[in-house]
Amino acid sequence: MAMSMWRGESLRVARCLNPFTQEMRGLFGRALTAINSANGRSEMLRVVAGRFLMSLERIDAPLRPVQSVGVRRLGAGLITGAADDDPSGIATYTQAGALWGYAMLWTAVLTLPFMIGIQMVCAHVGRVTGRGLAANMRLHMPQPLVLVVVALLLVANVINLAADVGAMGAAARLVLGGPAWFYAVFLSLCSLGLEVWVPFGRYAPFLKWLTLSLLAYVVTAFVVHVPWREALAHLWPAGPWSRSYLIVVVGVFGTTISPYLFFWQASEEVEEEEISPGDEPLSVAPSQAFAAFERIRFDTVFGMTYSNLVAFFIILTGAAVLHAHGVTEVRTPAEAAQALEPIAGRFASLLFAVGIIGTGMLALPVLAGSAAYAMAEANGKRSSLNDRPGSAKLFYFIISMAMLIGIALSCSPINPIRLLLWAAVINGVISVPLMVAIMWVACLPSAMSRFVVSGWLRWLGWGATAMMALAVMGMFIL
Repeated sequence: MAMSMWRGESLRVARCLNPFTQEMRGLFGRALTAINSANGRSEMLRVVAGRFLMSLERIDAPLRPVQSVGVRRLGAGLITGAADDDPSGIATYTQAGALWGYAMLWTAVLTLPFMIGIQMVCAHVGRVTGRGLAANMRLHMPQPLVLVVVALLLVANVINLAADVGAMGAAARLVLGGPAWFYAVFLSLCSLGLEVWVPFGRYAPFLKWLTLSLLAYVVTAFVVHVPWREALAHLWPAGPWSRSYLIVVVGVFGTTISPYLFFWQASEEVEEEEISPGDEPLSVAPSQAFAAFERIRFDTVFGMTYSNLVAFFIILTGAAVLHAHGVTEVRTPAEAAQALEPIAGRFASLLFAVGIIGTGMLALPVLAGSAAYAMAEANGKRSSLNDRPGSAKLFYFIISMAMLIGIALSCSPINPIRLLLWAAVINGVISVPLMVAIMWVACLPSAMSRFVVSGWLRWLGWGATAMMALAVMGMFIL
């Protein structure tokens, strides 16, 4: 605690001194240049000025890592958080609002700190070790167990992909007209082509821009009429705690904290470390730890807050528009967009549909990519989105097959609601052992060296694990 307070005070002091130190470094830098050009006649002055300049650098040093953590430093955390609000998640949140109104808003608040905790733990594991989650599990857990869990993840991701692809096609039909299957196939193949053929360094900015599509749901909430006083009164859980109510709560928890997010964020930390000049795994370069952890904290808190804020507004819209007008049955995101039109108008319906397309384009590569990272690492293959397809055949084969099977399932006669249900069940079942394994690795000195997670981060990680365990138990008991 004392160390944390001292660091906070040093940062505040550094912020106050920063304009002065910048100016003084410039002044003494110019003076030092002039002295050096004076044929060495003022050796003493040169030494004094040089030492003073180094002192100013040390005064300002605590601030530079924080200054570098700006919008341009948003990456894995932002993309991961935004991908959590995929079309299947939109369907769950909308259904929660339509069924129970504002009484579901508290779920978006409660899950936020736990989501931040477990995702930050995953990011720490990737950045410290320079390996993804499955690679770390393979080193410290029985390989058959790792392969089983990863295989379940692959199945869940493919089913989730199918549901998202179908929802994107239906949303595009609402906006443009024409056959839904054509848009589903076209958008999915575009996403696959970008992920396979465009290097990660060029592809990541595209994913960051796609996160803006989620703002459609924030705008929609302000387009429709919302009784804010009544809505904000439900930020604290108040029941009714019936069986049907608890089932929806479990569904929201399972949708918010999903296994594919764990693997994606850890692997993207490895990707970003590899493409950033001078960066090394923190187990090899511990001097980079302070700046790296500050960036991860900023990135993850921002990304998960953005994700849950959007979920909050989706539930809010479902409550204010659908529940308030007696519409309590919304099975797909496209149905939610259609239901908005007669009540809130064409503009609100179009905004909702466009958001489905945008977040789908963001979620598809995350779902396919996280499955590929996990499967490749579980089989001892180190692969990257920066690799060419020919040099990472298993990795890109899994990405391609996951996407193609998802497209085929979305175009099949299988009920999309059944796809969403199975994805939710499998995600919920495998999330608990996965989170236990993640926390085990994150607290293991042989894996994390001096950077084992501790303090509030450890408590949040285990708290998230306990919350999901209770949610899964509730899913089966109810």
